[in-house]
Amino acid sequence: MTNLKNKIVFITGASSGIGRSSAIKFAELGANLLICARRKERLEEVSKEIALRYKTNVHSFQMDVRDHQEVERSLNGIPAEWKNISVLLNNAGLSSGFDTIQEGAIEDWEAMIDTNVKGLLYVTRAVLPGMIERKEGHIINLGSVAGRMVYPKGNVYNASKFAVRALNEGMKMDLLGTPVRVTTVDPGLVETEFSVVRFHGDKERASIVYKGITPLTPDDIADAIVWAATRPAHVNINEIVMMPVDQASPMMVNRKSN
Repeated sequence: MTNLKNKIVFITGASSGIGRSSAIKFAELGANLLICARRKERLEEVSKEIALRYKTNVHSFQMDVRDHQEVERSLNGIPAEWKNISVLLNNAGLSSGFDTIQEGAIEDWEAMIDTNVKGLLYVTRAVLPGMIERKEGHIINLGSVAGRMVYPKGNVYNASKFAVRALNEGMKMDLLGTPVRVTTVDPGLVETEFSVVRFHGDKERASIVYKGITPLTPDDIADAIVWAATRPAHVNINEIVMMPVDQASPMMVNRKSN
C-alpha cells in the first residue's frame, strides 16, 4: 500500500458531501489535509472537526474553482510547507437545473461548465507541475455515471461529466513516463446536497430522487477514493464506476413502494 501518513492531500469542495467524507477518511490514515470550498463557515467547521478528532494538520481556505485568477492567487499564497501536494482530489462540482436544451438557463450551463470542467482544469494546472517535478503524485477526479450515459434533461451536466472522463484519459496519456497517477471515480445515485442544488433549493423535489431506494452515501465514495489512493505506487486505478444495488443505469432504478 501507498502510505499517506504525513502526506498532503488537497481536496476541493470539502465543506460537505463526498469532499467532507473524503477529508475524514484521509485524516484517519494520518494525512495532512489541505481543503478548500466556497462556503467558508462550513469549511472551518470541517477543519476544526478533523483537527480535533484525528490530531492531524489541516489548512483550509476559501476558494471558488471557477475563478482562474482566484485559483492562481490562492494556491500561490498557501504556506510553503503545504505546497508539496501528494494527492489532489478534484471533487468540486455540481448540477444546476433539469431542463431541455431549448428551455435551459444559460446561467445554469455556465455554472456547470465553469465548475465541473474549467475549475478542474484550473486546479490541476496549478498543482500538477509540482507533482511531476517531485516525481510523486496522484490526481483523482470525481466523475459520474452521467459521464458514461446521457439521460433526458441531463444534457449539459452530462456533457460536463463526459468532459471529465475525457480529461482523465488525456491526463493519463500526457503523464505517461512519469510516476503521477490519474483516477476517475464515477458514482451513480449518492445522497448529498447534489439534488437540492440541481433543483435550486427545492428539498421536496430533491428527496424524490432517492425515494424508495437505498442510495450510495458520501462515505461509500470516499472509501473508493481512499482505496485508489493507497494502492502500491506502480498500480494505477484508471476508473471506478459504482452505483447502488437499486440502480442499473442512470435511467434504470428499482424503487420500492414502502
